[in-house]
Amino acid sequence: MSDDQLVTKLSPLSVADTVARFSDVLAAKGVKLFAVIDHSGEAERAGLELRATKVVIFGAPKAGTPVMEAVPVAALDLPLKVLVWDDDGQTKLTYTAPAALAARYGLSDELAARLGAIDPLTDATIAG
Repeated sequence: MSDDQLVTKLSPLSVADTVARFSDVLAAKGVKLFAVIDHSGEAERAGLELRATKVVIFGAPKAGTPVMEAVPVAALDLPLKVLVWDDDGQTKLTYTAPAALAARYGLSDELAARLGAIDPLTDATIAG
Protein backbone atom coordinates (compact mmCIF):
# COMPACT_ATOMS: atom_id res chain seq x y z
CA MET A 1 0.00 0.00 0.00
CA SER A 2 1.48 3.35 -0.97
CA ASP A 3 1.89 6.20 1.50
CA ASP A 4 -0.96 8.18 -0.07
CA GLN A 5 -3.34 5.34 0.78
CA LEU A 6 -2.63 5.53 4.49
CA VAL A 7 -3.06 8.33 7.00
CA THR A 8 -0.81 8.37 10.08
CA LYS A 9 -1.26 10.78 12.97
CA LEU A 10 0.81 11.18 16.13
CA SER A 11 -0.78 10.86 19.55
CA PRO A 12 0.65 12.48 22.69
CA LEU A 13 -0.71 9.55 24.73
CA SER A 14 0.28 5.93 25.22
CA VAL A 15 -1.31 3.28 23.02
CA ALA A 16 -3.69 2.22 25.80
CA ASP A 17 -4.66 5.80 26.62
CA THR A 18 -5.12 6.65 22.93
CA VAL A 19 -7.45 3.67 22.49
CA ALA A 20 -9.38 4.73 25.61
CA ARG A 21 -9.70 8.32 24.38
CA PHE A 22 -10.73 7.16 20.90
CA SER A 23 -13.38 4.94 22.49
CA ASP A 24 -14.67 7.94 24.44
CA VAL A 25 -14.76 10.10 21.28
CA LEU A 26 -16.71 7.40 19.46
CA ALA A 27 -19.22 7.11 22.30
CA ALA A 28 -19.66 10.89 22.48
CA LYS A 29 -20.40 11.00 18.74
CA GLY A 30 -22.79 8.05 18.83
CA VAL A 31 -20.48 5.84 16.77
CA LYS A 32 -20.53 2.13 17.55
CA LEU A 33 -17.33 0.55 18.86
CA PHE A 34 -17.45 -3.00 17.51
CA ALA A 35 -14.16 -4.32 18.88
CA VAL A 36 -10.63 -3.62 19.98
CA ILE A 37 -8.18 -6.23 18.75
CA ASP A 38 -5.15 -6.37 21.06
CA HIS A 39 -2.50 -7.87 18.80
CA SER A 40 0.33 -7.27 21.26
CA GLY A 41 -1.65 -8.73 24.15
CA GLU A 42 -2.41 -11.87 22.18
CA ALA A 43 1.23 -12.14 21.11
CA GLU A 44 2.28 -11.92 24.77
CA ARG A 45 -0.18 -14.66 25.74
CA ALA A 46 1.43 -16.83 23.07
CA GLY A 47 4.90 -16.15 24.51
CA LEU A 48 5.86 -13.69 21.78
CA GLU A 49 6.84 -10.04 21.81
CA LEU A 50 5.15 -7.35 19.75
CA ARG A 51 5.23 -3.60 20.27
CA ALA A 52 1.95 -2.21 21.64
CA THR A 53 -0.42 -2.77 18.72
CA LYS A 54 -4.22 -2.50 18.82
CA VAL A 55 -6.85 -2.20 16.11
CA VAL A 56 -10.07 -0.34 16.86
CA ILE A 57 -13.05 -1.40 14.72
CA PHE A 58 -15.95 1.04 14.63
CA GLY A 59 -18.71 2.44 12.48
CA ALA A 60 -22.19 3.78 12.07
CA PRO A 61 -24.73 1.65 10.23
CA LYS A 62 -26.41 4.78 8.84
CA ALA A 63 -23.10 5.73 7.20
CA GLY A 64 -21.80 2.33 6.12
CA THR A 65 -24.94 0.54 5.03
CA PRO A 66 -25.54 2.69 1.91
CA VAL A 67 -21.91 2.10 0.89
CA MET A 68 -22.33 -1.67 1.21
CA GLU A 69 -25.69 -1.56 -0.55
CA ALA A 70 -24.03 0.16 -3.52
CA VAL A 71 -20.86 -1.95 -3.48
CA PRO A 72 -21.25 -5.14 -1.43
CA VAL A 73 -17.51 -5.95 -1.42
CA ALA A 74 -16.88 -2.70 0.47
CA ALA A 75 -17.84 -4.78 3.50
CA LEU A 76 -14.26 -6.07 3.37
CA ASP A 77 -13.15 -2.63 4.64
CA LEU A 78 -16.20 -1.80 6.74
CA PRO A 79 -16.62 -1.20 9.55
CA LEU A 80 -13.71 1.22 9.59
CA LYS A 81 -10.50 0.40 11.41
CA VAL A 82 -7.76 2.42 13.10
CA LEU A 83 -4.42 0.88 14.04
CA VAL A 84 -3.02 2.36 17.25
CA TRP A 85 0.59 1.37 17.66
CA ASP A 86 3.90 2.20 19.29
CA ASP A 87 6.67 3.26 16.92
CA ASP A 88 9.83 3.50 19.03
CA GLY A 89 8.08 5.28 21.90
CA GLN A 90 5.78 7.40 19.71
CA THR A 91 2.12 6.41 19.58
CA LYS A 92 0.64 6.54 16.10
CA LEU A 93 -2.82 6.13 14.63
CA THR A 94 -2.86 4.72 11.11
CA TYR A 95 -5.81 4.04 8.84
CA THR A 96 -6.70 3.70 5.19
CA ALA A 97 -7.34 7.12 3.67
CA PRO A 98 -11.03 7.67 2.92
CA ALA A 99 -10.14 8.76 -0.63
CA ALA A 100 -8.26 5.49 -1.15
CA LEU A 101 -11.28 3.47 -0.01
CA ALA A 102 -13.57 5.53 -2.24
CA ALA A 103 -11.27 4.96 -5.22
CA ARG A 104 -10.93 1.24 -4.45
CA TYR A 105 -14.69 0.79 -4.65
CA GLY A 106 -15.54 3.48 -7.21
CA LEU A 107 -17.82 5.31 -4.78
CA SER A 108 -19.79 8.39 -5.69
CA ASP A 109 -18.91 11.61 -3.89
CA GLU A 110 -21.97 11.21 -1.68
CA LEU A 111 -20.97 7.70 -0.60
CA ALA A 112 -17.30 8.62 -0.26
CA ALA A 113 -18.23 11.42 2.14
CA ARG A 114 -19.68 8.80 4.49
CA LEU A 115 -16.17 7.41 5.05
CA GLY A 116 -14.64 10.81 5.80
CA ALA A 117 -15.85 10.91 9.42
CA ILE A 118 -12.74 8.98 10.37
CA ASP A 119 -10.63 12.14 9.98
CA PRO A 120 -12.39 14.35 12.57
CA LEU A 121 -12.79 11.39 14.95
CA THR A 122 -9.06 10.72 14.95
CA ASP A 123 -8.30 14.47 15.13
CA ALA A 124 -10.47 14.74 18.26
CA THR A 125 -8.63 11.78 19.77
CA ILE A 126 -5.19 13.33 19.46
CA ALA A 127 -6.17 16.93 20.25
CA GLY A 128 -4.33 18.31 23.25
